[in-house]
Amino acid sequence: MPAAKRKSPKSWTEIAEKAQSHRDVTIASLSPSAPKVPPDLPKNVLHIPEQLLDQSVLLITNLPFEELLLCLSTGQLSAVQVTTAYLQRAAVAQGLSNCLTELLPSLALDRAKQLDAYFQTHQRPIGPLHGLPISLKEHLGLQGLRCTTGYVSHWDTIAKEDAHIIQVLRDAGAVFHCRTTIPQTMMHLETDSNLYGVTTNPYNSNLTSGGSSGGEGALVALRGSCLGIGSDVGGSIRSPAANCGVYGLKPTAFRLPTDGWGYMMAGADTVETVLGPLSTSLQGLKNFMKTIIDSEPWLAEPALIPMPWRTYSVPTDRPLRIGVLWHDRIVWPHPPITRALKLVTDELKEHNIEVVDFAPHLHDEAWAILASLYYPDGGEADSEDIASSGEPWRPLSKWIIKDNPCVKKLSVGELAYWLEEREAYRKEYALHWKKHGIDALLCPVGPGVAPKHNTAKYWSYTSQWNLLDYPGLVFPVCKVDMAKDKWTGDEQLLGELDKENRSLWDAEEFHDAPVGLQLVGRRFEDEKIVGILEYLTDKIGLPQQVFF
Repeated sequence: MPAAKRKSPKSWTEIAEKAQSHRDVTIASLSPSAPKVPPDLPKNVLHIPEQLLDQSVLLITNLPFEELLLCLSTGQLSAVQVTTAYLQRAAVAQGLSNCLTELLPSLALDRAKQLDAYFQTHQRPIGPLHGLPISLKEHLGLQGLRCTTGYVSHWDTIAKEDAHIIQVLRDAGAVFHCRTTIPQTMMHLETDSNLYGVTTNPYNSNLTSGGSSGGEGALVALRGSCLGIGSDVGGSIRSPAANCGVYGLKPTAFRLPTDGWGYMMAGADTVETVLGPLSTSLQGLKNFMKTIIDSEPWLAEPALIPMPWRTYSVPTDRPLRIGVLWHDRIVWPHPPITRALKLVTDELKEHNIEVVDFAPHLHDEAWAILASLYYPDGGEADSEDIASSGEPWRPLSKWIIKDNPCVKKLSVGELAYWLEEREAYRKEYALHWKKHGIDALLCPVGPGVAPKHNTAKYWSYTSQWNLLDYPGLVFPVCKVDMAKDKWTGDEQLLGELDKENRSLWDAEEFHDAPVGLQLVGRRFEDEKIVGILEYLTDKIGLPQQVFF
């Protein structure tokens, strides 16, 4: 979608007021009205929907993903009932965490009525996701609706058609009930913009929900959605999933449709950006992937790999081999991350699963390559988009573009050099992985749990796998316990970045925050890591604490 280059006749603050007013109007149009959220909120707001919403709404929105889909496919619940419940809960979630750009009650209920009429006539669901409400990250094109990609200057950018992925999901029976917040530039592990403000973490409003799919992360955690679509070029699905205690999958590139969604980063093909799901359950991720890939989207979008969804079974002639990356030799993860890794690996060993210590391979070089390829235009397009409206730079936008020494306008020769470095590194890492002989890699999602606002500046535990184009699957494990989570004193300081990260540790503030981990596979092993996590969940029991 083309960027808006003309200077807006309105001030950026007027446009922001208009954006927020539009969102509020869409919520106010609900009938019956959603409950009012109290003005004085505690830091942890997860329990508040249970206090405000009608029992009929809670019964539906608290259903496990698998049960909800079964009730819809068998007619035990109508699409209108389920959509109405999720609209109510999404509206409450907005009041609790500032996670929506707009609610879509008319669009969603009209679609739900069509699906109910179909079921009544044919006595069967229209597709595998019949009547299931799905939330959408705002930059996904929805015909006739705005697609700002986080910039005030793009307020008047209107999608001319639905994104390809939305078309596929609608054909499968999905109902789209709301759109969620994104950050300025779409390049934060935080979700904050001048259009909508800051999206907070439902577990603790002093912490970030993550980014850039942080609206999705907060909404799913509050069960205003059980399945949503995010995007990921450096951790933007996995960071919110871990921060908010939900499941998230960054697929291998070119497996899911990418046509028709707004993304303004110049030269985006230098680091492949992918769409992927966030969900309250692992089954939600699997259904999402299988439904889309079973539709053979490559027949309409030739850039996609024509690879069907494959069934994976764990080996029966040998133990499953899981590698463990304890740290990347640049930054030690905070104590709860190490404790979660130990909890899981101890359980793996007890169930005769082989655990292999996995040595990091030049992860510092990976960031140098990535940071050089993220903005081959030197950040000019983003700077112009910010300047054209007069909106101020958000702190993490400034950090990733203006303060980043790797961001330079590249000549053709310089771009070719960094692309060669990317391919050489991918080959080296493939050989490194092969040497360890593992089926999948267990590793941190970040250098800590959900960080305080504007401090999420270390991407390498997620962006590493973007450079390699390896799929990454995030799942909740436990919560921070300040009585248990302490530095041992044996962690040798690894450098300035490690020192900076250690200074961010705050046991009291992070207490009870979710702790998630990441399971990574080689390229095109999306099914494999989903299958392995299903197996591990059954064997060792995950998560190890109650999240919902």
